[in-house]
Amino acid sequence: MTFSVGDLFLILPELLVITTACIVFVLDPVLRSSNKDGLVWLSLGTLAICMGLTASQIGEQTLIFSDLVVIDTYGAFWKLLLYFVTGLTILLSYSYLKEERLYFGEYYGFILLALTGMMVMVSASDLLTIYLGTELMSLSLYTITGLKRAEPRSLEASAKYFVLGAFSSGILLYGISLLYGATGSTRLPQIAVAIAGQGLSEPLLLFATILLAVGFGFKLAVAPFHMWTPDVYQGAPTSVTAFMAVAAKAASFGAFLRVFVEGLGGLKANWSATFLLLCIATLLIGNIVALVQTNVKRMLAYSSIAHAGYALIGVVAAGRIEQSSGIASVLLYLALYTFMTFGAFAIIAMLRKGGVEGEEIEDFTGLAKRHPMAALLMLIFMVSLAGIPPTAGFVGKLYIFLSAVEAGLTWLAALALIFAAISAYYYLRLVMVMYMREPNDQTNSAPRFVMSPTLSIVLACAVAGVVIFGIYPNPLVSFATQAVSTLK
Repeated sequence: MTFSVGDLFLILPELLVITTACIVFVLDPVLRSSNKDGLVWLSLGTLAICMGLTASQIGEQTLIFSDLVVIDTYGAFWKLLLYFVTGLTILLSYSYLKEERLYFGEYYGFILLALTGMMVMVSASDLLTIYLGTELMSLSLYTITGLKRAEPRSLEASAKYFVLGAFSSGILLYGISLLYGATGSTRLPQIAVAIAGQGLSEPLLLFATILLAVGFGFKLAVAPFHMWTPDVYQGAPTSVTAFMAVAAKAASFGAFLRVFVEGLGGLKANWSATFLLLCIATLLIGNIVALVQTNVKRMLAYSSIAHAGYALIGVVAAGRIEQSSGIASVLLYLALYTFMTFGAFAIIAMLRKGGVEGEEIEDFTGLAKRHPMAALLMLIFMVSLAGIPPTAGFVGKLYIFLSAVEAGLTWLAALALIFAAISAYYYLRLVMVMYMREPNDQTNSAPRFVMSPTLSIVLACAVAGVVIFGIYPNPLVSFATQAVSTLK
């Protein structure tokens, strides 16, 4: 492998993030608890610089490090989204960790390490590079999932996540090895050339594609590879859950789309049929099981599974029409999904009942009378997740469904619309509990809402995204279309 100083400059955002993570790990043991707030602002400052550097790379199309990494608009789209989500996570964690009495400065280091892995995933042009990025992200998330060391539920979530994550990584690596055997390369452009005009008649290529789909299926939390999601989302600290639900899913989709569109695009007629089955199964399981949940974090976990199913509609459509329409709808959907999901988890993080998090649906009883603003914000996020206009959730579903119709899959769009109507029940059930039930004031553990300046910023950003992009999504639509145009 050869590289130049210019190559290092092009990956300067990744270098800055991982360097800051190392600085956080070095400073954490020597700083007093009262001085560790500086680690938060150091991390946020790094993200701001990286945003500027990545924004300047929009429009570029350069392969570096002997074609292992590609700098393009597609990667820039995901990186900018990941910076934004990571910034919101750090702001949310600043007050959340104090409320939970979790004074672990290294937490921010692991968040930045996970971000570095995600950045590598969306910019890699080689399967092994994608795998390395995936592992860096996953190992960091395994660690911070068990941050609440005194809670068995958190440790159990971390252990389950680790075991199933390691299993999925093994499957993914096995698929990469078989694909290398079938094509003679792990680099996506060379794989695309090797399989051009071929079908899945070659057994080695068939098994490789199946294993890659299964490996990514675990990372994307699509059925039937979703079994880790509810327990991990419920057991992890809520700030970590929000980060996993948004950032990890976005990075996984970014790498997944690059592999199957750039590397395995010649087989799209084959993998499109496979993902159609996964899409239907994911929509069915995610929405139906969410109906019976009484814990809000578990409900949102199954909701996250269902939203992965909606995103897969765009992937299926991309296998039947020009990729720009279907894939652009996926990018748009996941970007809009960021605001409403993160906002909902932020509300959960700050709801307290008897000194602990109030994450049961019953804990939201009468919230509209206790904390009208918190209830209003949760109402907006739930309405957007249900896909009701004029919110960002409606816009995301609209473009996804239009891509299905354009691909001749009107029946799939109609089926997804039915599932969207079903999802409205469990989202609006929470709204009903907040607005149509009287609060119980007879207990000392009545829920309270803990507010802070950083939480206010997080909620303001989330609700602004839901409302503004629900009314005027054109800038984000144009950016997503431009990003997809760089995929080959």
